Amino acid sequence: MISIQGLSKLYKTKHQNVQAVDDVSLNIEQGEIFGVIGYSGAGKSTFIRLINRLEEPTGGHINIQGTDITNLPINQLRKRRQKMGMIFQHFNLLWSRTVFDNIAFPLEIAGISKSERQEKVQELIDLVGLKGREKSYPSELSGGQKQRVGIARALANDPDVLLCDEATSALDPETTDDILDLLVSINEKLNLTIIMITHEMHVIQKVCHRVAVMDQGKVVEHGDVLDVFVKPQSKTAKRFVQQLNPLEHKQDSLKRFITEDESTEVIKLHFIGNDAKRALISEVVKTFDVEVNILQGSISPTQEGAYGTLYVELNGNESVIAETLKFIEASGVEVEVIRDVK
Repeated sequence: MISIQGLSKLYKTKHQNVQAVDDVSLNIEQGEIFGVIGYSGAGKSTFIRLINRLEEPTGGHINIQGTDITNLPINQLRKRRQKMGMIFQHFNLLWSRTVFDNIAFPLEIAGISKSERQEKVQELIDLVGLKGREKSYPSELSGGQKQRVGIARALANDPDVLLCDEATSALDPETTDDILDLLVSINEKLNLTIIMITHEMHVIQKVCHRVAVMDQGKVVEHGDVLDVFVKPQSKTAKRFVQQLNPLEHKQDSLKRFITEDESTEVIKLHFIGNDAKRALISEVVKTFDVEVNILQGSISPTQEGAYGTLYVELNGNESVIAETLKFIEASGVEVEVIRDVK
């Protein structure tokens, strides 16, 4: 649905050149929520502004539903932009207009009749949960309500792509979750493609189907959210995953729980999808003559299913432990033997 090939943006200044986006190629499917994550200066906000040509690319192509927008003349680009809604970090509302009039504004620009505008705006107000606030001004709204206005306004022209540039970073955690739930609901109801730009791994975890990790203008890793969470390949992705799973970098804390005995083995288990709900430890205890000591663990949900990490100590005969490990691996759970924690 969206094909991005060799996309680049070079800023030239008097003293230096800055490669904000460097040869990025991605395919984003119709109806998916695609996340782009990176730390400050990674190029992610420039990347999303290139998609609707709020920034002009230095090189590369962006093809949306068969149209190469990088080659569109400005009059055709204006019409194409009407089908690309955008949500901003700081809302960008018109402070002198009411909620109703803010949402109606893009419809006015598009030349939609007053009666059609009224019907469409009311439909959007109901969709984003702002019924009763039609006559309120932005100064009278909470941050979450302002962003709901921004979402409704972005949907006014029935876009096929919704671009979200740090849409929740100005909100508190509870309000963030409410806005993310709303975006998931909109994605499902409208089959709307959503591109989420964020520096928060929680956002990726909660709503995205796939993710691209950016660093210094490049995409250093991309794939299904579960794959990136469970097996991050790049240093940047590993740092983000550690934000949500502090166990990944606190193995030293295991030492105090481990039995000083040569007949023990410490293992790390990765559970994915339905395996995260399986009573595997109970099965092991019933099947094998081993003692199992659970050291620490965590489980996290994503759009594509849950994933979890569990550290356990196995105590028993060496050959029995070997059979136990084979049994666990055969069950579909990934096993990593930890030897450097003692």
